[in-house]
Amino acid sequence: MLSKIAVVGAGNVGATAAQRLAEKNLARTVVMIDVVEGVPQGKGLDQRQSGPIEGFDTRVIGTQSYDDAAGTELFVVTAGIARKPGMSRDDLVRTNAGIVRSVSEQIAKVAPEAIVIVVSNPLDVMCYVAKQATGFPRERVIGMAGVLDTARYRAFLADAMDVSVEDIQAMVLGGHGDTMVPLVSCTTVSGIPVTQLLPRDQLDAIVARTRNGGAEIVTFLKTGSAYYAPSAAAVQMVESIVLDKKRILPCAAWLEGEYGLSGVFCGVPCKLGRGGLERIVEVTLTAEERAALTRSADAVRSTQALVG
Repeated sequence: MLSKIAVVGAGNVGATAAQRLAEKNLARTVVMIDVVEGVPQGKGLDQRQSGPIEGFDTRVIGTQSYDDAAGTELFVVTAGIARKPGMSRDDLVRTNAGIVRSVSEQIAKVAPEAIVIVVSNPLDVMCYVAKQATGFPRERVIGMAGVLDTARYRAFLADAMDVSVEDIQAMVLGGHGDTMVPLVSCTTVSGIPVTQLLPRDQLDAIVARTRNGGAEIVTFLKTGSAYYAPSAAAVQMVESIVLDKKRILPCAAWLEGEYGLSGVFCGVPCKLGRGGLERIVEVTLTAEERAALTRSADAVRSTQALVG
């Protein structure tokens, strides 16, 4: 358990993440920061009052001031505008870059030793903004992308085969968007290669749906975007770090030669422990997967240039 975890942004993703963090008792205090007066205070108080029912002692507080997060050991950044129907992730870049830059500067000021998990979109580029603005090493700025994309991929596979999601082992790499790379070659069901259980055309359809997973939800909601699965994904990363579980999870990391890529945030297998990003695991990819990963990184790099 940490002394304090802060969630920046009290919207759907941030508030749901704060509730999940409290329920898991991962910190003595969860600080929820938002620019809208009263929103984090009201949601935090509501969440705190669920503690006696859910059985957690974590205190949730809401605030507009980063001073209340001084010394925080881990931040989850969800601040930014949500994607609207017809809006690509790239459309979000300039507005959210300004927001995330301001947030990151405040984090560096009040908690210079913190680990930062970025959830704001476009995810990979917002990680770049956060790293630049904080000046933190790559071990302490990590993006939530692959965990969510992999969860969607596993859910679709489970539905297609009518099996438990718990038995599906999979990983999605690359940028958090249309160019993501589900690793079909590494996907198994209780150790059985998925290619032995589903025909290739059905697998291709599931891969396509995974890439469109966020947009599909936005189309249904019309006035919002996904938040249950994104918050769960962020909290899974937090849990691995806080409890030093050393889990291998697909996360957006700053690459310095891994997979032949440098100078870009991209989803890769990461070992997460108390030090944050403790290792990037390089797995053998098929020629097609490696080419797709390179294309995905190039797409991120081109968007990254807009805020460079």
